[in-house]
Amino acid sequence: MDFLDTTRAGWDTAAVGYAEMYAGELEGMPLWRALFAAFAELVDGPVVEVGSGPGCTTAHLSSLGLDVSGIDLSPEMVAVASRQHPDLRFTVGSMTALDLPDAGLAGLVAWYSIINIPPVHLPGVFAEFHRVLAPGGHVLLGFQVRDEPKHLTSAFGHEISLVFQALSPEFVVPMLVDAGFVEVARMLCAPDEKIATPTAHLLFRKG
Repeated sequence: MDFLDTTRAGWDTAAVGYAEMYAGELEGMPLWRALFAAFAELVDGPVVEVGSGPGCTTAHLSSLGLDVSGIDLSPEMVAVASRQHPDLRFTVGSMTALDLPDAGLAGLVAWYSIINIPPVHLPGVFAEFHRVLAPGGHVLLGFQVRDEPKHLTSAFGHEISLVFQALSPEFVVPMLVDAGFVEVARMLCAPDEKIATPTAHLLFRKG
């Protein structure tokens, strides 16, 4: 899957600049924090954040009392996260083939990380999420809602190549259902001064 190599290279290049730009982002996101708090109340057991980036969300989930670790495709992102949050565990890996046992997780978070997965590969990704979650385990997703893909060629002080896929709840939800998940809640947010596109946040349970 060539897109994995391109995505890894893009985030490796952007890692330090991205971490600096979005440091403390959750402080200005009360709705996100509320959703994480609800997720933390529902989950009892180990949690993994896939696409954990610089580790800010993983650290916040840890502060809510969760036993959480992070997985990211980018070795540079993992290095940044490990430096900034040395008390947490971050490893390199791909959500397309998670190096995790079957039914071992109580929760899984993919917070704005499925955005780089071409739609044709999403059913396989959601099947992986279903595989690693225990029965009754919860998955929490966040993503920008787009009608067309966006190809980013320059950001965070570097020339890069990253594709942000066209996603919507109407497109993603049936895939999650087909993978064996049951909807618990969804939160849709309008664009604002922080995020210029509509966003969707989905909470599902493994049936």
